[in-house]
Amino acid sequence: MIKGTGRTEGSMGLLLISIAMMVGGFYLLLSAIHVSSSFGFGARLFGVSAFGGVGITGGMLMIPFIFGVATIFYNTKNLIGWLLAGGALTALIFGVISSIHFSLRSMTAFDLIVILTLSMGGLGLFLRSLKAFKPKATDR
Repeated sequence: MIKGTGRTEGSMGLLLISIAMMVGGFYLLLSAIHVSSSFGFGARLFGVSAFGGVGITGGMLMIPFIFGVATIFYNTKNLIGWLLAGGALTALIFGVISSIHFSLRSMTAFDLIVILTLSMGGLGLFLRSLKAFKPKATDR
C-alpha cells in the first residue's frame, strides 16, 4: 500500500478530498465578496482635522512626488528628493489600499453554510491528513 502524507495508509485520499473541498469552498467564498473603491485624484484620501478639516487628495500627493523625482534627476544623491518621492508614493499606495471596500453579496443561509462547511471542513481534513498517526499497541 502507498503511504500517505501522515505516513498511514489512506491518508493520501483524505488529502486529495480535503484539497478539493478547500479549493471549492474558498473559491465560492472569494467569488461572493464584492470589492469596490472610492479612489480618485479628486477624492479625499486622508483627512486632517486641523485647519477646519482639510482633505488630502491623490492629486495633492503628486506634487511632492513630482518635486522629488525632479530633484532625483538633478542630483541622485540628494536625500530630500528620495524622501519626497518615496514618501508621496508610499502615501499614495496606502491611500489606494485604505479606500478599498469589501462587502459580501446577499445569499441564502444554505449558501453560506455550504461555503463555510466546504472551506473549514476541508481545512480540518487537510490538517488531519498531515498528522502522523501512531498505531495502537495491542494488549497482550
